[in-house]
Amino acid sequence: MSNTAYIKLVPASVQESITTDEIKSLFSYYKEITAKTGNQVGWNYEDSAFPYEIKEKNNGKGSWFYLSSNLDRYYAILIGVDQENIIGEDGTETNQTYIQVTLPEKATAGDKAKANEFCKFAARKLQGELHLFNGRVMYFYPRK
Repeated sequence: MSNTAYIKLVPASVQESITTDEIKSLFSYYKEITAKTGNQVGWNYEDSAFPYEIKEKNNGKGSWFYLSSNLDRYYAILIGVDQENIIGEDGTETNQTYIQVTLPEKATAGDKAKANEFCKFAARKLQGELHLFNGRVMYFYPRK
């Protein structure tokens, strides 16, 4: 079940580049707002909404990290940042930053659901172009 989704930061996005630390702070913000939702309805929603711990290996510092869960319905999600060369309509070549969200072989349906949920949240927040696991594209930036 190894799948990949991408959040591409296009010129119309809020920012054109991002670091792994900024993505980690997005996760923290996401966890914080889901906790507030849980407080409003009187339920500990924070643990269910985001059942992962952020972990990073030494060889991945600055380029990738992973989310690991101890719950039985979840396993892990890998998150990385990279750049690709894009050739525009006028023939100019530019670098475009993207966030890669990968589900490892042992990933569960719960991991895929949480990854989709976070990808939509992050793409909306960054006003990026989201390429989902199923190949469909969602545009969250202002289009002309």
